[in-house]
Amino acid sequence: MSTSRLWSIATLACVLTLAATARPDAQEIIHDAEYYVLQAQYETQWAEQDKQMQAKLKALRDKHGAPPNIIHIMWDDTAVGEIGIPHIQKMRGWETPNMNEFAAEGIFFTRMYTEPSCTPSRAAALTGRHAVRNGMYNVGFPHEYGGLAAEEVTMAEVLGPAGYATAFYGKSHLGDIEASYMTNQGFDEALWTPYNQVPSMYTPELERAGAIRPGSLHPEILPKDPYDIDKGWRPKGYVWALEGEKGGPVREFGTPPNLEDYIRIEAECQTRMSKFMKKNVDAKKPFYVAYWPQMTPFTGFPEKITVSAGMLQEALARFDVYVGELQKELKALGIEENTLVILMADNGPMTHNGPPGMVETLYRGGKGDFLEGGVRVTALARWPGVIGEGQIVGDIVHETDLFTTFANLGQAKQHIPTDRIVDGIDQTALFLEGDGQSRRDYVFIYTGNQLAATVKGRYKRDWRNATPGLSGAEFYDLYNDPREVYPFMLQLFPTKPMFTIMKTRHLMFKKAYPDKGQGRDFPFKNVENARPETIAASKPRINPAKLPFDPREAIMQVPEWDNLDVGWGAP
Repeated sequence: MSTSRLWSIATLACVLTLAATARPDAQEIIHDAEYYVLQAQYETQWAEQDKQMQAKLKALRDKHGAPPNIIHIMWDDTAVGEIGIPHIQKMRGWETPNMNEFAAEGIFFTRMYTEPSCTPSRAAALTGRHAVRNGMYNVGFPHEYGGLAAEEVTMAEVLGPAGYATAFYGKSHLGDIEASYMTNQGFDEALWTPYNQVPSMYTPELERAGAIRPGSLHPEILPKDPYDIDKGWRPKGYVWALEGEKGGPVREFGTPPNLEDYIRIEAECQTRMSKFMKKNVDAKKPFYVAYWPQMTPFTGFPEKITVSAGMLQEALARFDVYVGELQKELKALGIEENTLVILMADNGPMTHNGPPGMVETLYRGGKGDFLEGGVRVTALARWPGVIGEGQIVGDIVHETDLFTTFANLGQAKQHIPTDRIVDGIDQTALFLEGDGQSRRDYVFIYTGNQLAATVKGRYKRDWRNATPGLSGAEFYDLYNDPREVYPFMLQLFPTKPMFTIMKTRHLMFKKAYPDKGQGRDFPFKNVENARPETIAASKPRINPAKLPFDPREAIMQVPEWDNLDVGWGAP
């Protein structure tokens, strides 16, 4: 490695085992420090393997006349074991035969890691970067007054310039500002929800039924409250979904609070996805689809089809039917053997204050936790003729790795930005060669902007619960204690200095490439068919000339860690 690619770490020499850390030149993807520790040991082996992988991919392109189509399906809050293991389903009162067959025909990832909750996980998957790097670590609700910044580069913006048609359908949960619109983030066409499923409860009927507290959103359903002075602080101008095409107008889809409009989003996404695939097959153009289904409103389903009757299980059983239909559709289009399909969850189950049916399955913890149950998820991959059947992969893989892997499969790595850290590692070898071929043995787990835990191989260190200045029982052996019930001190002290050095290298790279905040603005600007409530939400509700502060400045200063409690939304 040339001298120009080395950078001094003299100020950290007392705590680092390396005299210098490799910093890639401007033409290479910049990864986190830990990757280079592995690369230095396996560089020759990986280089030879990469040649073999590229030869395989070229043979596939020659055979099919195009790089592979990529379908990334990601839904909410599902623990490892809920899909793909029929034995567990038998004990829990539901079944997903199509997804179980999908798992048997491809890869079952046992150690797929995500971020702990919806918004950060989706931002990480779409940009290949931990959410802490772009401020997208807060779970958004109406009104968020923020979202994924224009400067972020998404998977669509990487694959699009390489000749892919790109589409997004379903739940983005990446903000309500104009910069975060999916059609402004590289997608050729999109139908997306800017928030999660919680707003499905924001109807007068459900407020009357107690789904949300009386008067919190629809005070008109109650007698007049003489102490309710500020009539306009409630978030009236939220939307169900937005739709559009790149470079064209953005429109509202559905009219809140009409719940029927909300429920029909899912079927509409599936219909549009079918048309999109057929259109591009006819045009002989490879495509990338991010279909991140809503699956269920928080109102649940009135008619039950499972013995479990849990909200998640009802949703999974219904979605399983679609997965079977999608498999048939790919075969009918003649593209099954040139299409990689990923099925996965965005984080663990909503075990804290969640709906019925979301429980710990194999691992302890759930959504919002840095325990394995919060960040280890169901994940499956299928690519007939390329990915071998019946694989159970024990390697560590992170959702950000999909970003870089998809780019390599699509001959698009040259479009990945090289001015920032990209956490995603190219895992082509793992997908094509199977178990034992991962190029990652580590995970950094953030809750908000705080580094909560670090995983290295079979071991895990809990940074959040450590006592400052003291050594404690903050280490776990995930092979022998997968539920993280028995933390160790003395028995795992050999790992302590190595975890400390690993964390220091990580923070050193963060200092060299600082985290940036999310975009901030008023929501829902430039929506072509905006309702009066939506238009009002896109502007200050109080004339700024009558205020001793600028409401726009207040929005710009909202910390990512906190929700915007009192906004300047519609009256």
